[in-house]
Amino acid sequence: MTGPTGVTPATSAVSVAAPVVFLHGFAQNGACGGPLVDALAADRPVLLPDLPGHGDPPRHPTADLPRAAALVDDTALDAFGPRPVDVVGYSMGGRVALVWATSRPGRVRRMVLVGATAGLATGAERTERRAADEQLARRLEEEGVAAFLDHWLALPLFAGLPDGARFEVERRRNTAAGLAASLRHCGTGTMDPLWEHLGGLCPTLFLAGADDTRFVHLARRMADAVGPGAAAATVPGAGHAAHLERPDEVAALVRAHLTA
Repeated sequence: MTGPTGVTPATSAVSVAAPVVFLHGFAQNGACGGPLVDALAADRPVLLPDLPGHGDPPRHPTADLPRAAALVDDTALDAFGPRPVDVVGYSMGGRVALVWATSRPGRVRRMVLVGATAGLATGAERTERRAADEQLARRLEEEGVAAFLDHWLALPLFAGLPDGARFEVERRRNTAAGLAASLRHCGTGTMDPLWEHLGGLCPTLFLAGADDTRFVHLARRMADAVGPGAAAATVPGAGHAAHLERPDEVAALVRAHLTA
């Protein structure tokens, strides 16, 4: 059970494994990790922070991705001290994790990214994405969180989510203003591309659901860009939220990578 500091303690009597920081996706919060977090917490503490713009009241809603990474680092330092940590990041959380690992070498020991990207390559792509995210932000402000989530969770991206993995109650603890701010300050279009900074990254596993073809391609590209120490894997029968759609399979892959 998550305590007041957002840390799920290890259930084993003695934990020698590195702590894990789990970074959630957009319109979720630290309570949306599902069975993957339970599996990780079997032998190590897991930190479950709410990312900027998420929670009620929303945390640091105007923070951009570099500031978000710095805030997560500060939270990890408070929770675990200066020891390096392992990081698991999903979608938006994966982008924050990449910024963190590339901007503060040595703080992240090993990393797993699910459905993540190192950024859009061209200025035109980023401009187009920011415009699309601005439309979503305005929809949030006009309709509210509940109506927005009905639209968001109906997207093909999340068609494979089981009912128990939709976390609708937890998601509705976010605010419209906070989520709109997250889109404007931490959306994919705001991200400075990190492709040229991936070489020599910490050992990283890039995961994507087999049905999420765009991110399968991105996972392989990122692993190739990192070089030795990186790997890409696909999860059969899963879409974008592979860790929620196929939690047992993903937990086995994540634990194997973090304990390698």
